[in-house]
Parts: sequence; C-alpha cells; structure tokens
Amino acid sequence: MTDDELFAFCAANKELRIEKDELGQLIIMSPAGGVTGNLNFRLTGIFFQWVEKSKLGYGFDSATGFRLADKSMRSPDVSWIKKERWEALKVEDQEKFAPVCPDFVIEIRSKSDSFSQLKSKMEKWVENGCKLAWLIDPIQQKSYVYKSHTAVEEITGFDKTLHAEPLLPGFELNLNRLL
Repeated sequence: MTDDELFAFCAANKELRIEKDELGQLIIMSPAGGVTGNLNFRLTGIFFQWVEKSKLGYGFDSATGFRLADKSMRSPDVSWIKKERWEALKVEDQEKFAPVCPDFVIEIRSKSDSFSQLKSKMEKWVENGCKLAWLIDPIQQKSYVYKSHTAVEEITGFDKTLHAEPLLPGFELNLNRLL
C-alpha cells in the first residue's frame, strides 16, 4: 500500500486508529474508551498551553500520522516538532503523513493496549529520531521516559512530575493532574 493509498484508507475509516509498522503491516486499533479519552483530552490541553506560550514548535494530537525513516506510519497520542523542522517541510508534506519524526511524543496506555507492543513502539520512536518519549501507564500508575542512548527511566506513582528539559524548556507534567 502506497502512502497515498494509506492516507485515503485512513480518511475513509476515520472511526479507526490505523498505523503501519516498518514491515508494511497495518495495525488497526479500537478508539479509546471514555477514561483514556478523557485523560488524553486533559493531557493535550495541558501540553497545548505550553506550546502556545513557548512558540518553539508545533503540537499534534492523536489523529496525526507521521511517516518515519523505517517506512512505518505512526500516530502518537501527543507529539511536538521543533518549529524550524516543521517549517522546513513542504506544505504538501505537512498536509498528509509528514515525513518527519516528532522530537517529543507521549503515548498513554489504555486497557486494550498490549504493554509489550507499546514498549516496542516507544523504542521505535527513539530509533527513528525522537529525542524524548513518555509512556504513561494509568493502569499501573507508572511512567517510562525514553531517550536515545539512555536506559529507560521508570517512574512509579502519579504523585511525581515529568520534566521535558532541555528539549522543551519549562514544560513539566504533574502526573496527578491526569487522575
């Protein structure tokens, strides 16, 4: 399936969350349940405030697909790209699955997600150039911080704060805001 065919397929099936792995296999995910959807909504709102204030880049929601170097197409729950990287893309590339890996992504685990597949997805983000990736697991109240060339940091409890410096100056996420 070409990128244009995949884009058309996704547009015709808006009720589904569709990704493509690096082998070209489609991954069909069910829409989020109410609890996860609300958590994602709150997280997006918190991040939106920082994006608007900082003016350092562009934020994206879970409906945005990115074409990565490994030929996969992925859609994180929340993502961000530095302003100069996004603006360097052609407008026609911005309008479809942009051929760029976000600098920062957040994935939220829902009850329907396979934890091992989600961890693998986080590793793929970093392998494709993502500088900082957060996996937030409200089920076990743990968060995982992924960075290139660094061991994954596991943070237990939602009484903690995640810090995105130096990549996103001033952005931090107090996890109890998500409860």
